[in-house]
Amino acid sequence: MMDQKALEEKAENAAQFLKMLASAPRLLLMCQMWDRECSVGDLAEKTGMRMPTVSQQLSLLRAQGLVVTRREGTTIYYRLVSDAAHDIMAVLYKHFCDDSEVKRVERLAATPVES
Repeated sequence: MMDQKALEEKAENAAQFLKMLASAPRLLLMCQMWDRECSVGDLAEKTGMRMPTVSQQLSLLRAQGLVVTRREGTTIYYRLVSDAAHDIMAVLYKHFCDDSEVKRVERLAATPVES
């Protein structure tokens, strides 16, 4: 069993990680990068965010080690590399974004309630 100090350190790390995720713009960017790499321009286009905003959010994600970059000519591509972020994004996708869940809710809403 971990000692109290180690548990506190793990809790602080988890809290910092969750703070990084607790941003709709960052979640949106990570959703786009979940299974592919994207350039800042791609991400701005797909999310509707301004390029400076995308760059700022990507900088934060990179500083936390959640994304890495690859340069091709003048274009920099970003890719989600954190296993923890991938796992969390999969859970969030399942509960908030999965089309089958949306369709199930729509079916339930359209089903007449028997009295």
